[in-house]
Amino acid sequence: MSVREEIHDQIVKGLAGGKFPIATPEDLLAAFPEGAATTCRSGDIVVTADEAGKLLKASDFPFKDAKHVADVIVERAGL
Repeated sequence: MSVREEIHDQIVKGLAGGKFPIATPEDLLAAFPEGAATTCRSGDIVVTADEAGKLLKASDFPFKDAKHVADVIVERAGL
């Protein structure tokens, strides 16, 4: 599995308990199990929910599901 796939998968799993659609950055961070401190790792790559949230734009919201969130984050992070 590539770094991109691993991080994507971890984001999707981390948001499994979230209630979608998610309309705000605050609601998105709250949906992660450890909030902004939630961390995804693949090898030497570490991405926190807080760092990932900084890659998002207001126009990205609302998010319809966890896959949509993960797709945008891994694309913007250049993974």
